[in-house]
Amino acid sequence: MIIRILGEGQYAVDDAHAEQLNALDAQLESAVEAGDEASFRSALTQMLATVREVGQSLPDDALQPSDAAVPGDDATLDEVKDLLVGSGEGLIPG
Repeated sequence: MIIRILGEGQYAVDDAHAEQLNALDAQLESAVEAGDEASFRSALTQMLATVREVGQSLPDDALQPSDAAVPGDDATLDEVKDLLVGSGEGLIPG
């Protein structure tokens, strides 16, 4: 799958990592729903680190449609809440 980190770029991530990313996505979503800034920041940091670690960065000129878009390091809880409104499944599909 192709995951875009907003403001950074795209990463090709093997589907074998979907379960791990979905677990982090669930933690992030729970933290946002609870308004828990510390848990939100921890979950976002872990998700971004995982995408960067297991994914292969795509060149800036690659025009691949993204399967998922995750906020960058500087995203606020309110910004992520806006991204999640109406998504019904979090940030990572599956």
